[in-house]
Amino acid sequence: MKEEVTLNRKEQNRLVVMNQIEGRKLTVDKAATLLELSPRHVWRMLTAYRKEGASALAHGNRGRKPVNAIEGGLRRQIVKLASGKYYGFNQQHFTEKLADKEGISLSRSTVRRILLAQGMKSPQKRRAPKHRSRRERYPQEGQLLQTDGSPHDWLEGRGPELCLIGAIDDATNDVPYAYFQEREDTKGYMLMLKDITLKQGISLALYHDRHSIFEVDRDKEASVEEQLAGSKPLTQMGRLLMELGINSIAANSPQAKGRIERLWKTFQDRLTSELRLAGAKDRETANRLLKSFLPEYNQRFRVSPREIGSAYRKPEADFKPDEYFCYKYPRTVGSDNVVRFVNHRLQILPNPERASYARCRVQVYAGLDGKLAVYYGTQCLDICPAPLESTRLRVTRQSTPRIYSKVASSHPWKGKFRTYFD
Repeated sequence: MKEEVTLNRKEQNRLVVMNQIEGRKLTVDKAATLLELSPRHVWRMLTAYRKEGASALAHGNRGRKPVNAIEGGLRRQIVKLASGKYYGFNQQHFTEKLADKEGISLSRSTVRRILLAQGMKSPQKRRAPKHRSRRERYPQEGQLLQTDGSPHDWLEGRGPELCLIGAIDDATNDVPYAYFQEREDTKGYMLMLKDITLKQGISLALYHDRHSIFEVDRDKEASVEEQLAGSKPLTQMGRLLMELGINSIAANSPQAKGRIERLWKTFQDRLTSELRLAGAKDRETANRLLKSFLPEYNQRFRVSPREIGSAYRKPEADFKPDEYFCYKYPRTVGSDNVVRFVNHRLQILPNPERASYARCRVQVYAGLDGKLAVYYGTQCLDICPAPLESTRLRVTRQSTPRIYSKVASSHPWKGKFRTYFD
């Protein structure tokens, strides 16, 4: 019984050349040129062909198990971890966890093949890409920060929905700040800028969306004071950026600030998986895990800037953070030197420079911690709580609600106005 030999296309071409040599239609030197082999190797192939036939042209490792093949037990362990402990991790993230936590060092492509063989596809959903022009990164760290908020079910139903406020450096991919909050608001962005300013410095520009936190509604008209001053109305964040000397850049589309958008996509995959692995159920636990997650993320994904050095500006020596990172509201002082602010009445005390500030324009600084201060220009005035007005002290009389009884069926109205009661 003849042995069947399966040859691939390359080996079939070699068989044709060997037969032509045997039929004296081709010399060994010309055969070596056709096969792109040395004449010496062609002579070896010809000798084996004359001895063993076509089977000599088949690769010697065909049908053998590779020496670097993954054992079945290890394959089952990887599949079990992917479907259990690390469920929902993308393939790259899962490969890193296998090396860091489980002591299994494999390439991403190997892990991918093992999972695909079991029908386990990557959880990442990818859409067909659109053609866009790539923008060159800013050359130096601190020149541009992209910021945004990402409301998402970070705890996957184990706790409340949270919003992650953060920023990413355009030149290095570093994430200098990220923090979970209940919602996206002005306070969250002020806390972000305060933390970055005190730790890194003041960046040259901030890239953000056209949220009402950063920009006043275009339909809103400027006040009389703003019209006379020739300035446009500013939000609290807009005023803060102007005072710090940070250039405010508003993006016209999410794709324009693609670096922060891609960061959220990565975080919604990796960070959500880490929160699930840690069993986080509240905001405090999530923020504690975030503190250890950010250094690891920055170390893994940081890129080198084109220019060495930092563009962050260090604050002045007399820089007082509380005078910048707060809410500021203009007010007119009353004739009794009292400033009204929401439900507060602030009495301005006399000082050596001025006895009375009646009818003066001042600003109320509402700190992020809830503390209030009154400034006249750059001077912080001494204040104390003032008594409330009599209208505020007066207890309003609560009227007793009227009780309406049901009309009896024998009432004469029931006949005349039956349609109103039935």
